[in-house]
Amino acid sequence: MPAVSKGDGMRGLAVFISDIRNCKSKEAEIKRINKELANIRSKFKGDKALDGYSKKKYVCKLLFIFLLGHDIDFGHMEAVNLLSSNKYTEKQIGYLFISVLVNSNSELIRLINNAIKNDLSSRNPTFMCLALHCIANVGSREMAEAFASEIPRILVAGDTMDSVKQSAALCLLRLYKTSPDLVLMGEWTSRVVHLLNDQHMGVVTAAISLITCLSQKNPDEFKTCVSLAVSRLSRIVSSASTDLQDYTYYFVPAPWLSCKLLRLLQCYPPPEDGAVKGRLVECLETILNKAQEPPKSKKVQHSNAKNAILFEAISLIIHYDSEPNLLVRACNQLGQFLQHRETNLRYLALESMCTLASSEFSHEAVKTHIETVINALKTERDVSVRQRAADLLYAMCDRSNAKQIVAEMLSYLETADYSIREEMVLKVAILAEKYAVDYSWYVDTILNLIRIAGDYVSEEVWYRVIQIVINRDDVQGYAAKTVFEALQAPACHENMVKVGGYILGEFGNLIAGDPRSSPLVQFNLLHSKFHLCSVPTRALLLSAYIKFINLFPETKATIQEVLRCDSQIRNSDVELQQRAVEYLKLSSIASTDVLATVLEEMPPFPERESSILAKLKKKKGPGAISVTELEDSKREGGELNGGSDRGPDTAAMSASNASTPSPSADLLGIRSAAPINAAPAGAGSLLVDVFSEAGPAAPSTAVNDDGFLRFVCKNNGVLFENQLLQIGIKSEYRQNLGRMYLFYGNKTSVQFASFTTNVSCPGELQLNLNVQTKQVEPLVEGGAQIQQVLNIECLTDFSDAPLLNIKFRYGGALQNLTLKLPVTINKFFQPTEMASHDFFQRWKQLSQPQQEAQKIFKANHSMDTEVLKAKLLGLGTALLDNVDPNPENFVCAGVIQTKSQQVGCLLRLEPNAQAQMYRLTLRCSKDSVSQRLCELLAQQF
Repeated sequence: MPAVSKGDGMRGLAVFISDIRNCKSKEAEIKRINKELANIRSKFKGDKALDGYSKKKYVCKLLFIFLLGHDIDFGHMEAVNLLSSNKYTEKQIGYLFISVLVNSNSELIRLINNAIKNDLSSRNPTFMCLALHCIANVGSREMAEAFASEIPRILVAGDTMDSVKQSAALCLLRLYKTSPDLVLMGEWTSRVVHLLNDQHMGVVTAAISLITCLSQKNPDEFKTCVSLAVSRLSRIVSSASTDLQDYTYYFVPAPWLSCKLLRLLQCYPPPEDGAVKGRLVECLETILNKAQEPPKSKKVQHSNAKNAILFEAISLIIHYDSEPNLLVRACNQLGQFLQHRETNLRYLALESMCTLASSEFSHEAVKTHIETVINALKTERDVSVRQRAADLLYAMCDRSNAKQIVAEMLSYLETADYSIREEMVLKVAILAEKYAVDYSWYVDTILNLIRIAGDYVSEEVWYRVIQIVINRDDVQGYAAKTVFEALQAPACHENMVKVGGYILGEFGNLIAGDPRSSPLVQFNLLHSKFHLCSVPTRALLLSAYIKFINLFPETKATIQEVLRCDSQIRNSDVELQQRAVEYLKLSSIASTDVLATVLEEMPPFPERESSILAKLKKKKGPGAISVTELEDSKREGGELNGGSDRGPDTAAMSASNASTPSPSADLLGIRSAAPINAAPAGAGSLLVDVFSEAGPAAPSTAVNDDGFLRFVCKNNGVLFENQLLQIGIKSEYRQNLGRMYLFYGNKTSVQFASFTTNVSCPGELQLNLNVQTKQVEPLVEGGAQIQQVLNIECLTDFSDAPLLNIKFRYGGALQNLTLKLPVTINKFFQPTEMASHDFFQRWKQLSQPQQEAQKIFKANHSMDTEVLKAKLLGLGTALLDNVDPNPENFVCAGVIQTKSQQVGCLLRLEPNAQAQMYRLTLRCSKDSVSQRLCELLAQQF
């Protein structure tokens, strides 16, 4: 870079900055800035032509004023004029001003493009780098259209200097990320790949970032990079720290380049060429060997660089999953990190070992560290490390250590952080069932689970306990005895009361011979909990009472007295009142035989494997499941169908002689079809008959968007439902990335054949949104539910939505359904907290007419304040309190994160309760986003 001469110090700029810093108040600062702006404006408009130095100085002042947060509406042309200067410092300031202040819609963009073209063709490396940096910083589609074909030529040209090649590679990467359709490598592909052989390490480092991005989208076109990457990695790994002096960081040769090479190799399967594969294995072994060597420096930078390469190498070993020796060595190396004093290393080691546990080659090696992991679960101060330790215990669990791991998890639950208790409960429930050999142990475990963490035990867990107890005669007596003892505790969780009421109502007769658990003692024990329970639990207990009359006739008078009291037959809750009246009448008029028939013991449920266990079996390791998949499954049943379930209602279910404890909300996806002679659910039952043999729906080709708008302000729920199929959805978003889980539930008892799904982005949406999916199983059994995962990347703002097409055969007839997936631009909001002053200052800055969208409309729903707040929070923005002068108004702020840019958004909602009207105003830094958000939100209130 040319040296800056003494005259380029710009004393006037230094004096101005000093004046600003010496201002005692905001008003004094604004006054000084306004004075300077007036002076600059007069200089620009004056008759006397300014020289390059003066233009540069004044443009610098404008740039500084802009960085202080003030609007600049002039000086752009002077900055463009600086681009034609032959002085480096003047050209640099011109490009800097344009990169910061000129937007892609500016009228000056053509002049700027011409100046950039001149610099790119000048062959002056300094000017070429400045031009490339400007293209990358602006990164607009207009820039891509103008230069996307020119930059690859500069990149691969033999006479291009190394510094220019570096800038060209990174500039092309930026344009490819913003406008991939315009960056077509074509003939340049092989020459770009061969940059991996370049003599200059800086060029290789820049080029590999570009090649990795291109390989992820077009792996076949760039597969030749594998052998070159292995060759370059081998040279780095085998070199001494003195061989690459300019690129050695604290005795570690080229750590950034090594990490990037290892990451590039993770885009491809293991090399097929034996020589290349052998060389790569040798590199990985060398990296593992170097990790065992004593450190060459005590500085943290040395260990960080060394460990960064090691963890990337372990990720590649796990990705290949084909070298047993390397997998075991990687596991042993990670095991050493489990007791390292550095918290971040312990976290990364636990996280990597979770993945290693899924490999058949390294699962046993992972299990050898069980005591260390248990100790981490108990003693770690950082909750995130404890959570990873719990994930690893879950992943390494198999039949040989299940009881130990479940016991440790239960022990930890008593003191576990509230944020991870729900996930821990699910893990314990799944492991207890998956590895239960002795079902009395399973019952003890789940009841203990309810006792320790009752608030975090979802209904699906105790539904499943009841199903297993009903299906296994050998455990029914033990379950009744255990739950009876558990109910005697003074503080008993409501979920325990539900389990106790259900099991004693069915099998209380098995322990009635003991005077300590006589029928009357059982009833009094249950009824002592009655007044402490919620309405659904009281309803279940009333059903247990009527069962008692059938099991124990001697309790009939006592129970009838309870049913007859005013608190039951005159209860304000219509469900409890109806049950009390009907059960009282049933016990009074029905003969013993009729009562025994109506209140017959629940029939066994057909045994079916759960959806979560089926997912686990697909993994290579006995207990392997990724943390993400585990979190996906936490609410798999309840969230999708819980709206209409009420759990196992004994009397209603027995009366129909066939049902399950809430078949539509089963923790492990075990759903049993009702016998063909089953009667329909009574009017008092809220259970949905999801197994009825309904006729096939007419094939549909039109796009169904009925459920689309319901998900603008929420992420979970039922997207579509008819008599055959239910589609549930659960999604989560972070910055510009999202993950959506689709749950397809077969509501019939007949198999769906040739079940296929296809997600498409119509029109220009494929340039704005990148959606990746995995295919689903072609067969969906009757009553079963399958899951599909969608990974979503927001490249730039969009207004349309992806389409989901589902086809399957039901009873020989082809069913065809197309739905709009609820992926809207607001899903990529990051909430932004702002003070009142900052909000209105930013509000004024977004004052251009095209940046604002406003709509006045009539309220579609009740104008409830709490509901409005919930919807605005569900939108993804931050709801700002005490900002608007009118306390009735709502104001929100957020930033939409896309891959190419960030779009700031401010929202103001003004409700008029008397007129039942709203005024919604949105101001965004991009006009298309303002309009789209306004359209979406106007339909939510």
